[in-house]
Amino acid sequence: MKKALYRGLTALSLSTALVGLSTSCTKDLDQTPKYELTPDKVYVGLAGYKQVLAKLYGGFALTGPTGPGSGDIVGIDAGTSDYIRQWWSAQELTTDEAVVAWNDPGIQDWHRLNWDASNPLVRGIYSRIYYEISICNEFIRESSDDKLNSRVGGSEVAQAKLFRAEARFLRAVAYMHIIDMFGNGPFVTDQDAIGAGNPSYGTRQQLYSYVESELQALTTDLAAPRSNEYGRVDQAAAHGYLARLYLNAGVYTGTPQYAKAAEEAKKVIDSGYTLNTVAAAPISSAYGRLFLADNHMTTAKNEIIWPIIFDVNNVQSYGGTTFIVNGATSGADANWQKYVGETTGWGGLRTTRALFDKFFLQGGDTAVDRRGRFWTPGQTLEISDLSQFNQGLGVTKFRNLTSAGAPQNFSLNFSSVDFPMLRLADMMLIYAEAATRGNADRATALGYVNQIRTRAFRTGVASAITDAQMTSDFILDERAREMHWEGTRRSDLIRYGKFTEGTYLWPWKGGLSGGKSVDSKYKLFPIPAADLTANPSLKQNPGY
Repeated sequence: MKKALYRGLTALSLSTALVGLSTSCTKDLDQTPKYELTPDKVYVGLAGYKQVLAKLYGGFALTGPTGPGSGDIVGIDAGTSDYIRQWWSAQELTTDEAVVAWNDPGIQDWHRLNWDASNPLVRGIYSRIYYEISICNEFIRESSDDKLNSRVGGSEVAQAKLFRAEARFLRAVAYMHIIDMFGNGPFVTDQDAIGAGNPSYGTRQQLYSYVESELQALTTDLAAPRSNEYGRVDQAAAHGYLARLYLNAGVYTGTPQYAKAAEEAKKVIDSGYTLNTVAAAPISSAYGRLFLADNHMTTAKNEIIWPIIFDVNNVQSYGGTTFIVNGATSGADANWQKYVGETTGWGGLRTTRALFDKFFLQGGDTAVDRRGRFWTPGQTLEISDLSQFNQGLGVTKFRNLTSAGAPQNFSLNFSSVDFPMLRLADMMLIYAEAATRGNADRATALGYVNQIRTRAFRTGVASAITDAQMTSDFILDERAREMHWEGTRRSDLIRYGKFTEGTYLWPWKGGLSGGKSVDSKYKLFPIPAADLTANPSLKQNPGY
């Protein structure tokens, strides 16, 4: 069952107690536990370890221990604090792919590229990431070989060690998000004793080297590809995140590693995962089936290497895909709500014409390339006021319906769409980008790109490109068509030198309707001011 990974999590609900976290500041990351519940009462047998492992995975989906209105971190609205919601916003609302109508404190700074060290949402994602790191660290401390041998039956130790490897993977992903968004930051591992003092300052290069070494080890320490329980990671996930790390190595370290990115991506491509080519007609195309409420049960799961699980009844959050589906739907249009499978549109998220044009101007329209699913009734293509929801097109990529068209529990208005953190098509495009930069086989790469495009286009419509058409810029646009609203766009634009620069403009970039270049400092987010005050060893990013 889909909810199996999180089973027992409500009963556990103890992450704050386990690591002594009560605030988001780094000075609190290593507090001595102040609660009566102690590790020896939690880590009882393999089942106890799995319950805590569920919390680590749940840290990307859930906001707190007692339901969607509770929060593990403070200083931000609990529903807003969801990991996927905050990470997605930082990666998508800052780009040409998404805008938001709301005027909550700090939220319009995303798209206007105008945040500072006091922005509450910058502090929110930073705190959420370090919270995830802290609970992973504690799990790893409590799963040392000695502790496993004393707490877990002999035949189950190997499985418990897999749990430990998965915790290391989740921690590595969280640190990758720090590398990508903040560059530098506090550096704490399971080797740091709780209460030992302020975390040390890790440079971008130091964090990069650490994550690289962890992921390399995990390519053998994790379960074999496609052998693990749904929702849990395997060796292919480690190779996949290494591919992403190397893809952006030029940004992170100043030394490009495209050949290594291609090598790691190819290992994922050859690991047994397959592109979904089965449609759910008339509900959705083969591509669209990846983003439906039963993407965990259909052939879509053969493409999704690591999903973040959401479930209308058992994994409820005001973030994640509930935020993406409800946030991108009108509260006044019943047809729109029916189409995406919910009844309470929040009227917030839309896209700019820059994304729409990626489909329309490629020689066809969104009736040809079925990846472009835009809601147009009552909406304008142009945006003159970011706060007006009817300006900008709706994106209906994520739909809270099953492939049979069955609605979920409408009365709850939570999503059951699992969010794909890593999927096969991304790996194919990473390999293709490396090929356009002279670091992988072009014929193989062209085959991957045309597989993706054949899946996307209507039957009988010419979709294949030629080798001459497969340029680096083409791959950037193809990534937008294939990967939009999946949290990769900001990193892609930075890698291509088009995020802060004036070489590529989109509506309201930098707060100007036609777009403008902005200070290069916005390629990184600032270390939150509260953390700088709490931890003197930290250094602010340049320009803030």
